[in-house]
Amino acid sequence: MLVMILGLLIFLGIHSVQIVAPQWRKAKIAEWGGGKWKGFYSLVAAIGFVLIVWGFSLARPTAPFLYEPPVWMKHITLLLMMFSFIFLAMAEMPAGRLKPKIRHPMLVGVKIWALAHLLANGDLASLILFLSVLAWAVWDRIAIKRRERAEGAAVIASGPVVNDVLAVIVGLAIYILFVWKLHEWLIGVSPT
Repeated sequence: MLVMILGLLIFLGIHSVQIVAPQWRKAKIAEWGGGKWKGFYSLVAAIGFVLIVWGFSLARPTAPFLYEPPVWMKHITLLLMMFSFIFLAMAEMPAGRLKPKIRHPMLVGVKIWALAHLLANGDLASLILFLSVLAWAVWDRIAIKRRERAEGAAVIASGPVVNDVLAVIVGLAIYILFVWKLHEWLIGVSPT
């Protein structure tokens, strides 16, 4: 479990730099340049992510069960994950009408992902992983709101509705692939 916790500290830590050390981040970007900072950020995040995945695969088989979710929770999880994938796709695509209203679809998608997995998993390793990510996403959203109040919110220009439709199509396509085979292939557990 320590490997997973170390991965969470690294991954969530680098994703928290703008929250806890914004001036340090700005100084590093000024000193290194945007490209080098993004490379460093990506490398640290990738190391953290690999440790999370590896640590979770080591911890899960022996993690004690704290509760056994009812079977119907898995159905709710599947439904929530559909929305999570749509929001994650929306975050990476050009804005339509919804993205400006949602403001931070990536964080919405991450929060739904973490909550959905908490509903379906009752082992200690899952609770540590998904509660950590959910708590971080809530904290990050609060920090963004404060920063937007202090500095002014960035305006996301509305785009055509077709971008919303494309985000839904892409999100649903990735969701279907995950339910069909990818989740079992990548994570080792069938979601159905």
